[in-house]
Amino acid sequence: MEDVYVIGVGMTRFGKFLDLGIKDLVAESVKLCLADAGIAIADIQSACFSNSMWGYFSNQECIRGEVALQPLGIGGIPITNVENACASGATAFHHAWYGIAGGMYDCTLAVGADKLYSEDRLKSFGAFMTGLDVENVDAHFAAWRETYKDLDLEIPEGALNPDGAGENRSAFMDVYAGMTRFHMATYGTTQEQLAIIASKNHFHSSMNPNAQFQKKMSVAEVLAGRPVIWPLTVPMCAPVGDGSAATILCSGSFLKRLTGARPVRVRASILGSGTKRLIHEDRKDISCVAARKAYEMAGVGPEDINLAEVHDATAYGELHQTEALGLCPFGEGGKFAESGATTLGGRLPVNPSGGLESRGHPIGASGLSQIHELVTQLRHEAGPRQVENCRLGITENGGGNLGFEEAAIGINILERIA
Repeated sequence: MEDVYVIGVGMTRFGKFLDLGIKDLVAESVKLCLADAGIAIADIQSACFSNSMWGYFSNQECIRGEVALQPLGIGGIPITNVENACASGATAFHHAWYGIAGGMYDCTLAVGADKLYSEDRLKSFGAFMTGLDVENVDAHFAAWRETYKDLDLEIPEGALNPDGAGENRSAFMDVYAGMTRFHMATYGTTQEQLAIIASKNHFHSSMNPNAQFQKKMSVAEVLAGRPVIWPLTVPMCAPVGDGSAATILCSGSFLKRLTGARPVRVRASILGSGTKRLIHEDRKDISCVAARKAYEMAGVGPEDINLAEVHDATAYGELHQTEALGLCPFGEGGKFAESGATTLGGRLPVNPSGGLESRGHPIGASGLSQIHELVTQLRHEAGPRQVENCRLGITENGGGNLGFEEAAIGINILERIA
């Protein structure tokens, strides 16, 4: 395979932008990305466009990439539209990567965008239901309830509210709550450890000008937040929002033509899908399996990683992924966070951007915003949130839910080469 480099990244701030459309957000991120790479539109040979909900909210069901990119003068080249729920951004990046790794192109664009915020809250929450098997939703949640009905776990009376999914919260909060309770009962993980993770991510995002939330929150404030579904409170969960992120990748031969480039090498890019594993089969977890493949491709191990951006749609998501990626042993994700290891200045900072919980989560852009953060960090350009002397970083971007794990996942390992 050909070596692949990231030479440009750009993103909007994530937030609630009722006055902006998908085209506006895409235009901003792509222009920033081109300027960062120091290239022209004419240099782009292929593009991958990531989006999940444009059709749901605005009826743009088809040719989304062509519609979003043509106003920028991007046309006449292959444009691939990808949709993989919350893993859509990583999927676009993977497609752009293998176009170069396979020798087909020398310069590709991956761009993602979504607008999830709506004044109709029911519609916003309902959007996430499409990341499940919609013909079998009742059976899906029944299977989850079966897993935790007999758990040795003290749950506050009235805290579960099983009828609110898709109405006053995203259905995925129920999925994450089920995962969390199983982990708590199995390993002794605590609600306070979840609050430590969320507080850490709100601290990180306070230094990120692109983050949706930029306010620090103490552990006590996180625990006192409005309950979503036990044990999750609002500050532990990713918000609904809008935004776009873009990345430009190139080959080694293309890189040699550039002056002033600040390239980051892609050591591994893996895309996977879930299986019908049982909930207790940790080492068969989609993230665990995909991570092993990524480490093998990169020729490194988890002990070599200096920072990580993981898919923390809830604080438990981060806890779980630190275990699945091999950054700490299974069952010790809560203790790992509690130790301070995952905070800036710690042994292995996780989500220095603030993560989905605080940076935000416009579905089609999230995976590419993780790339944006890793590239910024590996260039040593992250300012007050800089991870000191970082050389290798990993991203994990999961999407959808089938059975007891994500339906799709993308994992990437990037390396500083300067």
